[in-house]
Amino acid sequence: MNINFEYDGVAASNRLEILAAKKLGKLFDKYHFIIRADVLWKTENTSSPKTGMICSIRLSLPGPRLFAEGNSAGFEAALAESLGDLERQLRKRKEKMKSY
Repeated sequence: MNINFEYDGVAASNRLEILAAKKLGKLFDKYHFIIRADVLWKTENTSSPKTGMICSIRLSLPGPRLFAEGNSAGFEAALAESLGDLERQLRKRKEKMKSY
């Protein structure tokens, strides 16, 4: 399991890295074909207080890469949104990979 963290306009945070690694570890355990994950944390100037913190996750696995992005008021909520989208995409990919 290889996880790369990148920060764009945000100070590096051990707490966020530990939280993301814990959540991604569950995905790695459930879907063994995942090779690595790239997590990007960034902020965006918006007029709405409910958006602005963005968490983008790109998963490398056999076939095309999977990508999800969450935009919320906090990084934890954005991470949860991204992971929910990736879980749905991984479930679909696993169904296609099943051999009958």
